[in-house]
Amino acid sequence: MNRTITVLTSGLRRSSATRVLADNLARATCRELNRLGATVDLDLIEVREHGHALVDSLTNNTPSAELDRALESVARADGLIAVTPTFTASYNGMFKMFIEVLDDTALVGKPVLIGATGGTGRHQLVLDHQMRPLFSNLYAVVLPTGIFAGPDDWAAEAVVGTALGHRIDRAAAELAWEIDRRSECWALRARGDRLQ
Repeated sequence: MNRTITVLTSGLRRSSATRVLADNLARATCRELNRLGATVDLDLIEVREHGHALVDSLTNNTPSAELDRALESVARADGLIAVTPTFTASYNGMFKMFIEVLDDTALVGKPVLIGATGGTGRHQLVLDHQMRPLFSNLYAVVLPTGIFAGPDDWAAEAVVGTALGHRIDRAAAELAWEIDRRSECWALRARGDRLQ
């Protein structure tokens, strides 16, 4: 069984805390899917690399080939991991622009694991007050556990065995289980259709 995961991260620097969180969530999800017997194709989308193309797409309706490929990756994925830094108590503007240029049906029924980083723990409400409603509005299946990581979460050299690490493992298990459950349902439905 092969599963596809797209990781959407909108940090402003290559070595940002947002990217580190996204990488940790992706690794943990791949590990859980492997445990369930699936192989995983992982596609990482750095939103900042599509900044100019996003503006062109929104103002002139002329997306680039690279942006089209990124949008298609989100649409065809079995699951999405979406991570943003927190700016002014919300997701950043590039993250929102990327979501705005997605096809209206791209996220319907798709399992989505949400994550965010911020300079203070007070920003953790961004998950439930901004990100969850955004994805729910697009009919995605937003998983119960969202992951926020603030400065205190990065105090250790590695996240394994830390409180953040345990939260990541729980969220990754939820995403892997949801992807696997949906795949099983589709397989049963396809077999049933052939038998009739």
